[in-house]
Amino acid sequence: MSETIPVTVISGDETTTIEVERGTNLRDALLQRGYPVYGTVSQYANCGGRGLCSTCTVEVDPAPEPTHWHDAAAVRFGYPRLSCCIEVEHPLTVRLLEKHIWGQVLPRQMSPE
Repeated sequence: MSETIPVTVISGDETTTIEVERGTNLRDALLQRGYPVYGTVSQYANCGGRGLCSTCTVEVDPAPEPTHWHDAAAVRFGYPRLSCCIEVEHPLTVRLLEKHIWGQVLPRQMSPE
């Protein structure tokens, strides 16, 4: 029997917890459940989860140690993580990011004061 791990997914204003089999690739788990990890163009043209195109970015908390060179660079420079480079081993929260053009992340809106 396989062990499942709770993954909380934040998409816009909606928060849902899904159960993911331990060791599953985060990108694959999200796509299998219909979550958009890509932007409007990159959903059709991407590297297929090989860690090359940088379009499947998400925010992850707590962030696991990177295992891929590109994901390590994201950690070093404070960029979102690549969902294709994360295996689900522990409970985590994933925030899906709004993207445009090729996987570029839109800047967060400042709240009016």
